[in-house]
Amino acid sequence: MLFQRFYDTRLAQASYLVGCQRTGDALVVDPNRDVEQYIDFASRQGMRVTAVTETHIHADFVSGARELAARTGARLMLSDCGDADWKYTYAADAGAHLLRDGDVVMIGNIRIDVMHTPGHTPEHLSFLVTDTPAAAGAWGVLTGDFVFVGDVGRPDLLERAAGHEGTMEAGARVLYHSLQRFRELPDHLQLWPGHGAGSACGKALGAVPSSTVGYEKIGNWGLAAIGEAEFVRTVLDGQPDPPRYFAQMKRINKAGPAILGPMQPPKPLERSTFEDALAGGMRMVDTRPAAEYAKAHVPGTINIPYNGSFTGWAGWLLPYDQDIALIATAQTAAAASRDLAMIGLDRVHGFFAIDTLDHWAATGHGLGTVAQRTPEEVSAMMARGGVRLLDVRARSEWSAGHPTGAANIPLGRLIDVPLEVITDHPGDLRDDETLVVHCQSGARSAIAASVLQARGLKDVVNMTGGFVGWDGAGLPVVRGDT
Repeated sequence: MLFQRFYDTRLAQASYLVGCQRTGDALVVDPNRDVEQYIDFASRQGMRVTAVTETHIHADFVSGARELAARTGARLMLSDCGDADWKYTYAADAGAHLLRDGDVVMIGNIRIDVMHTPGHTPEHLSFLVTDTPAAAGAWGVLTGDFVFVGDVGRPDLLERAAGHEGTMEAGARVLYHSLQRFRELPDHLQLWPGHGAGSACGKALGAVPSSTVGYEKIGNWGLAAIGEAEFVRTVLDGQPDPPRYFAQMKRINKAGPAILGPMQPPKPLERSTFEDALAGGMRMVDTRPAAEYAKAHVPGTINIPYNGSFTGWAGWLLPYDQDIALIATAQTAAAASRDLAMIGLDRVHGFFAIDTLDHWAATGHGLGTVAQRTPEEVSAMMARGGVRLLDVRARSEWSAGHPTGAANIPLGRLIDVPLEVITDHPGDLRDDETLVVHCQSGARSAIAASVLQARGLKDVVNMTGGFVGWDGAGLPVVRGDT
């Protein structure tokens, strides 16, 4: 048996290739949209991808299962579990083989046993892997978003991301019973989950790539010997806000993602077209570091620095029904475009080179800036009056501690919250008022400042150092929801 893990750090997402070296057949489980990596790896190993499957209808990235099957001619296998609302609507058109609990699939000499493990979603499957020539029983289990290292899949996404009201508690109870069945598996089984630390598919995912069933029975709170009622309370408490794009992913993956073909880098755009594109409503994303954007940027653009958080914040802040242009180097534009495609943001029109800013200024247009102030400077501004302090962290962070007088609107919500909610009156800020934004350390608030400026608010300041700096300076702090 050949086993290979693929990990996308920006999505905190794992996919797997299980191959039979004797026959050259390979199965890919939970592929993402960058399917070349699986095709290339199999080819280098002298194998071919002959089967593709996934554990469930994903909420956090566009599945590559349909694309990979179309590209390779592999057999597409999809869950047929769950109720009518959670069937793949494209399965028949794609000629998919439907899987149910207890089914067995052979990949050469590798046996895959299908186990229905609902709770995170109704149709969720896990896959037991057995290398039959070894004749030693199952070797491992691919758990998708059911059991992670140190955590279990959240059961609230159907309600909080996909809008199915009243499903959170029921899902939590189903998850509890699935976990009791999971506890019956042999301790020695290798456990390979679908996500690692940083994913919003759970609240306490471990960074270690794999574990064993036996270790998780000891160390994973979700597999502890607790009662159903306590489990339901605990699993639903403190889950992070699901990013806005999760609802789009559920819809796309259920209906069937568009087949892209080989990913192409975005085209360079002429600087002379920038003004018309911006005026015409194209979303302009400046990918430079926040400090560079703060010093000089084109007004009306937003800043999502191209770093490890780029994909997540793009999914929160960018529209699916408008064209997008990047301000970036060619190399960054190619990487960012690929990452946007991974979450279904396919309408990248192209990219403008960084020197577009010089052209903009040279043709008589003003460049914008974002003022930066330390916590001590912000405190002094507040003492003089005329300051609105906006905390753009998650509600749970705000409740744990925030500067006295700060309001809370998480960054991901700023794109469409009515301006009067932000300014506390219709229209722009008052002439004598400044809006200061802060987060935990300064990264999210820098993005927030660009979003607020792009929405037309003029006097916006970013507090450097964030709440960490404020608290560390001994400035007034409120603990709790007041």
